Amino acid sequence: MATSTLERPQRHAATAKSTATSAVRRGVLPAVLYALLAILIVMPIALVVLSAFTTTTPRPGNLDLSGLTLENFAAVVGPGAGQAALNSLLVGVGASILALAIGGFLAFVAARTNAYAKGFLYFVGLLPMFLPSYVGALAWAVLGGPNAGLLNILARDLGMPAIVDIFNVAGLVFVLALYYAPYAFLLIHASLSLMNPDLEEAARIHGATPLTVLRKVTFPLATPAILGAGILIFVLTVENFPVSQIIGSAGGLDTLPTYIYRLMNSAPSRGNEAAAVAITLVVIVLAVTALQRWVVSKRSYTTVSGKGLKLGVVNLGWFRLPALIIGLVYFVLSTVLPIVALLFVVLHDSPYVGSITQAFSEGRLSFEQFEETLGSSVVHQATINSVIVAVVAALAGTLLAFVVSYVVNRSKLPGREGLGYISMLPLAVPAIVLGLGLLWTWLILPVPIYGTLLVMMIAFVAAQMPQGYQGASSSILQIHHDLEDSAVMHGASRWRAVWRITMPLLRVPLTSTFLLLLMLSMRELTVPLFLFTTDTRLLSIVIFEDFENGVLQRSAATSLVYCVVIFVLAFIARRFGAEQTK
Repeated sequence: MATSTLERPQRHAATAKSTATSAVRRGVLPAVLYALLAILIVMPIALVVLSAFTTTTPRPGNLDLSGLTLENFAAVVGPGAGQAALNSLLVGVGASILALAIGGFLAFVAARTNAYAKGFLYFVGLLPMFLPSYVGALAWAVLGGPNAGLLNILARDLGMPAIVDIFNVAGLVFVLALYYAPYAFLLIHASLSLMNPDLEEAARIHGATPLTVLRKVTFPLATPAILGAGILIFVLTVENFPVSQIIGSAGGLDTLPTYIYRLMNSAPSRGNEAAAVAITLVVIVLAVTALQRWVVSKRSYTTVSGKGLKLGVVNLGWFRLPALIIGLVYFVLSTVLPIVALLFVVLHDSPYVGSITQAFSEGRLSFEQFEETLGSSVVHQATINSVIVAVVAALAGTLLAFVVSYVVNRSKLPGREGLGYISMLPLAVPAIVLGLGLLWTWLILPVPIYGTLLVMMIAFVAAQMPQGYQGASSSILQIHHDLEDSAVMHGASRWRAVWRITMPLLRVPLTSTFLLLLMLSMRELTVPLFLFTTDTRLLSIVIFEDFENGVLQRSAATSLVYCVVIFVLAFIARRFGAEQTK
């Protein structure tokens, strides 16, 4: 009895020690993930906020918290920032409305009507995603300049006055809408394709005309997709830097991103004021996002049930041909004209011509610029840098997103919910703001990677974490956890079950996530804008620098090479993904 009495406290102590050890082990992975996300996402954003309230900016060996002030916000209410904010709002609202009209129309025609060539119209709705918006902006700067624009030169050849001036707010709205319409197309097409037809059929039975059904039933039910697309496009266009810089700078037009860029590049640099303006940009984005969520939460839009769906087809009648023509016009404006303009500039002996009709005379066309660009060591190095950074960032981003998503959605580890919130944080932070924070982060951290390709890779992983996390989460939630649990019950460790069962089942969606991150990395310009050096320039940076320095022909030639590289990478990644799924 005495022995039993002595052993009981020992057993309790052993049990308590085992429980404590288990709790520590369970907390290790979340702690590591929190540390990674803190360095990748939280610290850059925090440094931008901190700099807005201090008199000095972060730099190596200096993180001064003593000089707190509100004077930086004087720049926010000044005339320059005020006009830039107004321009940003005008551009964001205008581009969102126009992009929704274009993308929504193409989505409706491709998903729900008997229009001619619906497959082609679907292709047209997606094609501009393979042409980076700043390449499109560069092409339209060549096409629509008020004096030397190719369209205006052609108009003069035909005895007409100038027909377009792209260097103003309307031109900026037009270009942004062309290249962000595919986002509206994708979201609205998916919504219209999944819609339950019973409500539409009920309206028709009760005597509603086809137009009334569309106005009263179909489009209201697609409200979440329409609002979601509108808010997404508004956020992306308000925070867009390169298009605003290419189109706006020639017309003396500032938006908040270009104003922040000018503050950072002034002499001396006005980094603290730039941080204050950056916070204003974040507040605008958060306010609009909150408004969209409030509107959607007011009603229920559930239309998909367990029944099979057979969507009704809207008969366009006489409008079938005009619908196809509208699609063709968008195809020409977004893709054909820009590519032709870039080719014209590259193949001509001079980027500036007095007459289009005389530009094709003997001896005026040459492949010299193409040969020079393809043989340029700068372009070679930038291409290699771009591919390496994009592939590594996409691989690392996909892996990190999968691990975070698995912990959040499948585990019961402590603190897992916060990981999801942090992962989505960059979605509310404009790219130029995040780039600014990443610059300061890697200047003050005692890790000598600033000025290397590694810092570019880290920056891309941070900026694209929301897209990777969303893609991985939606995939993991489709796989029932019983498959893993069964393997664990038969003696496999949890990680072995994940490796042997979950990962093979997620091969297709994870390949798609990798492809998405690869394309985003190849197209990115704003985030690395503050991080590159002469040796770490990417293709996007080379294009932007050449255009800013007036080297128009090389910028156009590099843009065409850039589009080919993006297409080849997309093709290889898709081909690899298809082989992996066989």
